[in-house]
Formats: sequence, C-alpha cells, structure tokens
Amino acid sequence: MSYLLDKKTQRKKFLNIFLICIFFIILFFFRLAIFNGFSYVIHKVFRPVLALGAIVGDKFKSLDSFLVSKNSLYLQNEDLKNKLAENNTRISNYNSLLAENTSLKEILNRKNPARPPLSGAGGEKNNLTLATILSKPNQSLYDVLVIDIGAKDGVKIGDLVFALGDVPIGRVSFIYNDSAKVTLFSNPGEKMQVVLSSRNIFMEIIGRGGGNFEMIMPTDFTPQKGDEVVLPGINVYIVGVVESIISDPRDSFVKVLLVSPVNIQEQKFVQVQAR
Repeated sequence: MSYLLDKKTQRKKFLNIFLICIFFIILFFFRLAIFNGFSYVIHKVFRPVLALGAIVGDKFKSLDSFLVSKNSLYLQNEDLKNKLAENNTRISNYNSLLAENTSLKEILNRKNPARPPLSGAGGEKNNLTLATILSKPNQSLYDVLVIDIGAKDGVKIGDLVFALGDVPIGRVSFIYNDSAKVTLFSNPGEKMQVVLSSRNIFMEIIGRGGGNFEMIMPTDFTPQKGDEVVLPGINVYIVGVVESIISDPRDSFVKVLLVSPVNIQEQKFVQVQAR
C-alpha cells in the first residue's frame, strides 16, 4: 500500500514537472504572440484613459497658445497706440508749421500794400518789413518786444509796429544796428489818442500792461462791451476792444477797461511800417 502511494506521488511530481516544462517551452516559442496579446488587452483597457489624456493635453496646449496670443495682441495694440499718438503729434506739428509757412508766404508776397500812414505822412504807400520777435513780455521788462531788425534794415525810432492781421501794437522806441526795441501801446502808463468808433469821438487810453488799457470818459458817452477804439486816420486799425465798464452812480465819469485784439504771447512775427 505504501509502495502504491509513493508511486502515485512520484507520478504526480513528474506530471507537474512536465507541465511546467511544457509551459516554459510554449512561453519561449510563443512569447511574442503572448506579449502582443497582453499589450492589445492593455491597450484596449487603457485606450479611453489615454485618449482623454491626449484631449486634455491638447486643451492645455490650446489655452497656453491662446494666452500667449492674447498677450502678444495686447503688446501689439499698445505699440500701435504709441505709434498713432506719435503720428498725431507729427501731423499736428506739421499742420502748425504749414499754417505758419502759408501766413509768412502771404506776408512776403505783399508788394508795398496801401497801408495809409499816420497823420502827416502825406498819404504815400509805406514799406512793411517782416521781423521775428526775439523776446516778449515775461522775457523782457514791461510791455516791450525785441525784434531782429534794426538800423541796417532802415528801422527808425517811432516806426509803427503791427501784429499779423493789421493790428497796431506799439512803436519802435530804441534801435541797434541789427535789432530794435518796441514799446507796446499797453505798456503801463503809456498814453495814446484813439477814436471810439461807435461814437466817433477822440479819447485817450492808458496802458495797464499785458495787452490791457483803460480810459476815463463821461457817463453820457459810456460805450458798450465789444465797442472798438481805433487809430485816428483813414483806415480802421483796431487798437483795443471794450471789455468791461466800471461805474459809480455818484460819479459823472466811468472807467472803461479795454483789451488788445491780439495776444502778443502767441505772436512770433511782427511787421514794421516806415514813417
């Protein structure tokens, strides 16, 4: 009986060894097919996960590209805004220079315009000489201009000076060889005879500085705001415009405040008229 059991056990061991050998033989000869099959199963099982990962990865790449593109567009937009602002500034400067150039051409193309002289000049035509303003109030004392023409250009003391637009603003008060000083009519304390155009009466105005004047007149001749005072003569040369009126019911006179029709601070050139 013991012998039969031992024999059965041996047979079982032999069978197990045989099956193991068969398994390794099959594994050796068919390892590629087995691994391929295993890979196929793994691929089938994890394919949805891999596909989802690929989609998510693509989305993140797209988001990153979007953010980079948006930042690039913002920088390009800022650059275009800066260039547009620079171009607008250039255009503005160009237009300003073009307007100034046109104005100068108009002046330089005038040929002895018939600007009637002041009283006593005989009614003959007078030459106009264009001058550049070298300094003006705030750069020079009181209401005084310094211009770039002088004795060598035929300028004389007392010559009338006009702002562009035929507005008399002062007279030459001192000359050098190649420059001259012009005292403005609005110089503090400066007195001059004018005509109140609305009433055709002669009045005296006094400079207050900064292009301002004042005059004292009877209440019976009180002007209106906007009335003009002009130089005596045939042609109308506006010196000042009534800005406001100061009155007192107890006083028989009123103080009239006037302002020059041009802002001397905006002027770059003047014209000098020979006497």
